[in-house]
Amino acid sequence: MKESEIKSVLQQVKTIALVGASDKPARASYVVMAYLLSQGYEVIPVSPKLAGQTLQGQKVYASLKEIGCSIDMVDVFRNSDAAYEVAEEAIAINAKVLWLQLDVINYEAESIAQKAGLKVVMNRCPKIEIKKLGLEKAL
Repeated sequence: MKESEIKSVLQQVKTIALVGASDKPARASYVVMAYLLSQGYEVIPVSPKLAGQTLQGQKVYASLKEIGCSIDMVDVFRNSDAAYEVAEEAIAINAKVLWLQLDVINYEAESIAQKAGLKVVMNRCPKIEIKKLGLEKAL
């Protein structure tokens, strides 16, 4: 995906489901969630292990289908093998974007998501892209 397309995605997205959320501050998913919240996005953490708890002030859900609002983007902090199943769930909830984090590479997940009409960003981090593309809001 071209940088101009990524910029457009990041400007249009409002609600992000973060799959693979962690309560450990040293984990990338925790850091990225905090950053996305600071940038004004609504971030909904998804983690079966933490479901029902609160993470960074947000209620944690066990799966995408349990979230009761529409999701613009599904940000995947899971291994590459798990990305296909997450892509299927993202399609099922009518998400607009499937974002696979750095080192999460699954071409089958990308293919089914694109065929279903989702935009797909793979092997990138929204935190890095926001800074690189000049979209960062002053904190």
